[in-house]
Amino acid sequence: MATASTDPLEEPSSSAKRLRTELSGLALNESRYVELLGKLIGEGEKLQNNPAQGLVPREDNASQHVLAMLAPYSGPDGPLTVERVAFTEGRGNVIITYKGAGAGSIAFVGCHMDIVPANPETWKRDPFALAREGDILYGRGVTDCLGHVALITNLMLELAIKRPTLQKTITAVFIVNEENGMVEGIGVDKLVQTGKMDHIKAGPVLWVDCADSQPCIGTAGSLTWHLKATGKLFHSGLPHKGVNALELCNSAVAELQDRFYKEFAACQDETRWAFITSSTMKPTQVKCAVGSLNQLPPWVEISGDIRLTPFHEVATVRSKVDDFVADMNANISSLRTWGPASKYEIPDCKGKLELTWGTGSMEGIACSLDSEGHRAIIAATEAVLGEAKPYSICGSLPLVRDLQRAGFDVQMTGFGRMDAYHADNEYCKLSDFTKGFDILVNFIGQLE
Repeated sequence: MATASTDPLEEPSSSAKRLRTELSGLALNESRYVELLGKLIGEGEKLQNNPAQGLVPREDNASQHVLAMLAPYSGPDGPLTVERVAFTEGRGNVIITYKGAGAGSIAFVGCHMDIVPANPETWKRDPFALAREGDILYGRGVTDCLGHVALITNLMLELAIKRPTLQKTITAVFIVNEENGMVEGIGVDKLVQTGKMDHIKAGPVLWVDCADSQPCIGTAGSLTWHLKATGKLFHSGLPHKGVNALELCNSAVAELQDRFYKEFAACQDETRWAFITSSTMKPTQVKCAVGSLNQLPPWVEISGDIRLTPFHEVATVRSKVDDFVADMNANISSLRTWGPASKYEIPDCKGKLELTWGTGSMEGIACSLDSEGHRAIIAATEAVLGEAKPYSICGSLPLVRDLQRAGFDVQMTGFGRMDAYHADNEYCKLSDFTKGFDILVNFIGQLE
């Protein structure tokens, strides 16, 4: 029985040589990339996504430029199939397919056409006009995520122009509504529900919306919380006659954090997946009743978030934290006080804690470390950059865990700059995206 040789010095097979030849001509046309990216950034004012501020994006403004670039190579006789799939007017997802000769799939998903808002007054440059300074490109969306939309569009265009013979079908999916969860059922979630992405379960799915050009193998879940403490307003000179809601809320949050970190302590899986931090629970905002500085406030609300590594379930955390608050309410006088006059229960008032959860939540993901998709992105990154340093981060990406639960082999990478995400003066490096193009081509080659 013949077995495959593992000798690294052995000549590659004829199929491997043919594949290298087929893909060797694919390279990023930088001028064409910058031209498309400039058109996308120029649509930025209409791509901002924050419905609470009246900013509802119209992603068709971006995808019209993608469709125009690919139009000569799509249609009945073209090598590309391009479909815009909209579940609400003006906000169409785009699915681009380059048909392979055999079975199997390679998919690039996650590039979204909406952006976070930008305030021109706080930027040094116009956020809605692409600016190039040598290797640096500035503009809202160059890192997150219009730079990736332009990159994958150019990849699909290169495939259409060079027409390499590939066994696996290559699919790109550009999505809407990634930056805000107030509206549901119009983006990748609906594409999955309606079966529009079933065909890409036949192979790895590379979610291209990360940064720093290394494989991201894990993200955290995210949920927000509000803890309100109610006490009794009184003159600060007679503190024993009131219940200081600010002291109560501070003590309760400190106790809540202590219990959280004991219950959801760092675990070995976090080390295996190279998480930068373990799960955290933090206060980030505070508000209170308006009054005088010589009054004890009658109520205070401290709010914050939880970042949860994917080895803990969101529902479990909610249940545990609810129990912690119920126990503190039942034993309110056991919480730490501040000085001999500080009390949370007096004859005519008992302090009270109320916990509410913010709208929506996201789940984290731990990518499979044993799949062909993982092996391929590691090998491709090593081949182009000389090393692969996979990492996990307690930032959160929407929808990726849902895809994994639905049976997709989700891996993640991206070529923008981590320090530019959602920041003023967002930037990226053209050279990073040029190498990123090479990584994606090598990724295809690894899987072929």
